[in-house]
Amino acid sequence: MNREGSAEELVSLEDVEDARERIDDIVHRTPLDTSRTFAELSGAASVGLKLENVQRTGSFKIRGAYNKMSQLSAAEREAGVISSSAGNHAQGVALAGQLLDIDTTIVVPAVTPAAKIEATRGYGAEVIVEGDIYERSYAYALERADETGETFVHPFDDEAIVAGQGTIGPELLEQYPDPDTVLVAIGGGGLISGIGTVLKARDPEIRVIGVQPEGAAHAKPSLEGGEIRELEAVDTVAEGIADTRMLETTFEIAREVVDDVVTVSDTEIATAVTLLAERAKTVAESAGAAPLAAALSDETDLDLEGDRVGIVISGGNVDLTEHAELTRTGLHELERYVEARLAVAGWPTTVGDVAETVESAGAELDALERARRTPVDEPNRVPVTVGFAGSGPDHLAGVLELLDGLEGVSVLERSLD
Repeated sequence: MNREGSAEELVSLEDVEDARERIDDIVHRTPLDTSRTFAELSGAASVGLKLENVQRTGSFKIRGAYNKMSQLSAAEREAGVISSSAGNHAQGVALAGQLLDIDTTIVVPAVTPAAKIEATRGYGAEVIVEGDIYERSYAYALERADETGETFVHPFDDEAIVAGQGTIGPELLEQYPDPDTVLVAIGGGGLISGIGTVLKARDPEIRVIGVQPEGAAHAKPSLEGGEIRELEAVDTVAEGIADTRMLETTFEIAREVVDDVVTVSDTEIATAVTLLAERAKTVAESAGAAPLAAALSDETDLDLEGDRVGIVISGGNVDLTEHAELTRTGLHELERYVEARLAVAGWPTTVGDVAETVESAGAELDALERARRTPVDEPNRVPVTVGFAGSGPDHLAGVLELLDGLEGVSVLERSLD
């Protein structure tokens, strides 16, 4: 599919259908869950979550990687494959290489979560950590491909990759017919280009909305300006979509199939991660939760009132420690988490009373530890930090009041105010 011309000529519905046949025995047909809670919170008539976080390798990336690599020539396979990735494409390429008996090497930036690196190695790939951001990893991989003759497999700017990612589109329409709006995260643009190609071919009236974090928002100015705009730097918790730009293939397709792009804050993303875990019982990484964040945001100009809204949860590869931090941030934003500094007499006996008070009040104790002493702390009291979650600000305030009333305990500072 090395063609030039319009977006339709670059990747067609037929290309996606061919890709679907090619990968049918390899990928999971991921579930689509409807959520009354998210429909109510967003004002939509209904919300359907396409759960690519439970795809093989934990994200949608295996679709494009296998579609591309299964079409390589014998010589290209023999040379081995090299690619660059922020983490999810790495696992897709590594698994595809394992299935197709192709040696793979992946270059990742230093910000890539350890869980993604170890999973990639688990599929048999060599992993090279190079560069502080993805673009530097990408440049290194291209240089090495030139030197070694390895076959470079691009994470998004390739027609076969786009067609593979687009196979989510027909599944979405079969599982959630007649959507009015579909929200998809944008990094380099391969996912939304593929899905958008299918949706617009099936029904041009479907609104295809891209979502980016505020710290990596290159797509909207590019599409509105009619040329690719590149960011000098990115700054977001959503490393999976922390690209600095789209490239020619994805840009040309996105110009025709994307209706609009909205941005969300990292805090909104963390809140979406939290709500997905709590309400949908699903673990999503930051990039995967970004489209839901847009649906729930009061800051975007999205009007979802009365719409049937499809939301692609694109990945779930997140370190457990990172997920804990994200959910803690989300609970803070939802006013359901408090951190307090206490002065405690009778350490460590009184600490048991603190824990018992929090839990008996129906709150969930998250952290309880001795804090670093400061010059303002009383010498005969031990500083302690406590963190706990509750049902809302009134509940949290009530628990703090109970703690302040304990013998030998004083609440000095709290994040609830």
